[in-house]
Amino acid sequence: MSWHGEPLTGFDLETTGTDIETDRIVSAALVGLAPDGSPASRRVWLIDPGVPIPAEATAIHGISTEYARAHGVLAATAIAEITGALAESLAAGVPLVVMNARYDLSLLDRECRRHGVTPLSERLGGEPAPVLDPLVLDKHADRYRKGRRTLQALCAHYGVPLEEAHEAAADAVAAARAARRLGQRHHLLGAATPAELHALQIRAAAEQAESLQRHLRRTDPGARIPSAWPLVPPGVVPQ
Repeated sequence: MSWHGEPLTGFDLETTGTDIETDRIVSAALVGLAPDGSPASRRVWLIDPGVPIPAEATAIHGISTEYARAHGVLAATAIAEITGALAESLAAGVPLVVMNARYDLSLLDRECRRHGVTPLSERLGGEPAPVLDPLVLDKHADRYRKGRRTLQALCAHYGVPLEEAHEAAADAVAAARAARRLGQRHHLLGAATPAELHALQIRAAAEQAESLQRHLRRTDPGARIPSAWPLVPPGVVPQ
């Protein structure tokens, strides 16, 4: 049976911003999906990031500084739990689905280093794998389609329900279901193994980053987009 008919694990973060080096995790979800696409397991974390949550971020995910401080788990404790749960899932061989994995997994890596938690890559003895990133896969399989490539846009395109956008568990489930639809709709993706898809995405993500960088340099000669995927090494910061 193809990977899109097997269990998957969806992962998502909600954060204080978009900078992998300086921003913090506010909430996280790890949801296991059964072969029929229904949630089979669910772990959710609300975190006190230890810094104020900007109003712009609160407007997106609905979590305020005051709420996170009153109800959230200490960041170091949550980061250790999240990383341990991801390592356990990947060690079991279940593909990890992360929309824009380069962002979520890199930010988690920096949070681990910030709080003295052993990073996921060190726990696994190498980069997290196999990872399935609907953003990279969709751009690769349907590169000339016009329009946005946000999770909401992909869900609309592939007919995946998403009723609570920017709620970590809802986004994790939607990303995993979108990955299934990609495998079902695009034969070359569906016929590949998760390991083959992981290798394909490393190449595709680098090509996509190079293309975006060329585009941005039309107006900003110093623009730099990291090509590494699914994890940007520490110190490799886009300008």
